[in-house]
Amino acid sequence: MHLPLNALRAFEVSARHLSFTRAGLELNVSQAAVSQHVKQLEERLKVPLFRRLPRGLTLTDEGQALLPVLAQSFERMVQVLDQFGDGRAREALTVGVVGTFAVGWLIPRLRDFQLRHPFVDFPVHQQQPS
Repeated sequence: MHLPLNALRAFEVSARHLSFTRAGLELNVSQAAVSQHVKQLEERLKVPLFRRLPRGLTLTDEGQALLPVLAQSFERMVQVLDQFGDGRAREALTVGVVGTFAVGWLIPRLRDFQLRHPFVDFPVHQQQPS
């Protein structure tokens, strides 16, 4: 099933705020545009995602099921896209070495390696001696 990304995003933001108006502010579009996207998504899915009340919105069971999946998916997309900050994918390199090797050989060479490979991150994990 092909679903428009804008409609999915409009639903996710609206569901977090339980407001088309606040969703429009976050997405920099009108409340009417957000409402229209959500309406089109509901029509494509053939289920209501919100109950429209005089004083706001509540999620239907279907909306409650969809929200965490979309929120996690959008968060994962942000995490992956953040890796392309300088136009290259960032990678993490984890190396396990003996302390004397790290101090005597590895650490003095890390600065040069990082300058030549700026897209590689070195998460630092110190392991406690057993």
